[in-house]
Amino acid sequence: MTEAFDTRHARQPATPPRGARWSGSWGRPLPEPDGPSAIDVLIPTVGRTAELAVTLAGLAAQTDADFRVVLSDQSGTDDVAQRPAVSAMLRVLEAQGRPVTRLTHPERRGLAEHRQFLLDHATAPVVLYLDDDVWLEPGTVQRMADALAELGCGFVGSAVQGLSYLQDRRPHETTPFSLWDGPVVPEVVRRDTPGFARWSLHNAANLVHVQADLDIEPGGWLPYRVAWVGACAMYDRAALEQVGGFRFWDTLPVGHAGEDVVAQWRVMERFGGVGIVPSGAVHLEAPTTVTDREVDAPDVVFADPLGPQPHGSRPH
Repeated sequence: MTEAFDTRHARQPATPPRGARWSGSWGRPLPEPDGPSAIDVLIPTVGRTAELAVTLAGLAAQTDADFRVVLSDQSGTDDVAQRPAVSAMLRVLEAQGRPVTRLTHPERRGLAEHRQFLLDHATAPVVLYLDDDVWLEPGTVQRMADALAELGCGFVGSAVQGLSYLQDRRPHETTPFSLWDGPVVPEVVRRDTPGFARWSLHNAANLVHVQADLDIEPGGWLPYRVAWVGACAMYDRAALEQVGGFRFWDTLPVGHAGEDVVAQWRVMERFGGVGIVPSGAVHLEAPTTVTDREVDAPDVVFADPLGPQPHGSRPH
């Protein structure tokens, strides 16, 4: 990939891999799998029913992608997978031939630990971390997988958009938008680097407005430079594991945010990472279930020149 990107050369979808069984086959026995799924979709959840059901419905509409769903619930004794709307969508996924792994993880040790718990249960070469309040446009998962394979980088993100802001144009926040004009290469992003200014691209519905001006053909995609991508990020699992995954969780207090930023910055500086437009990911704009955000993970992990230490182990 050496040519400059423009809208005339937007990447087009590759030949679809093994996808979903259509409804006419749901009553037949599932065939024996001919190998593991290409993608593990890792979903951490706690205390949500409607939002999670919408998220799973979006996954069920990804009929061209080959994936397994790994759902980890931190709702304590209340098993979210048994709630009617959620269990119905899980049954649809299973009828389609998508394996579903249900996990419970009631002890809450923070976001990073929960993401590492999910990663420890992953077996596919590609993992998609998907938050439990995100709807995906049909074709989004395969589009991300095509981009990850073609670009050969460490992660590809589809930034979530809040469509209540569809009429709220913010040109001052989209100024940092920049397409990759050649091979994706490693880069370092920190608060004091120019790349950090790209964080504003993912506010409100900014990407919706940006991609509308690019005139990308349906099914195509273009990579752009990011600071990080929250809520919907697909990783080459080997790359994520090589930088330690989310094992830095024990350097953080339970109340933290920004754990995905840490993981992506580490992947970016060794393997590169991008966002793609159109994103196809919609934030449901529900109230957050993470109310304690006292500590921003990057400020801890990247602050100590000796490297992150287990939380509470530093001398006072």
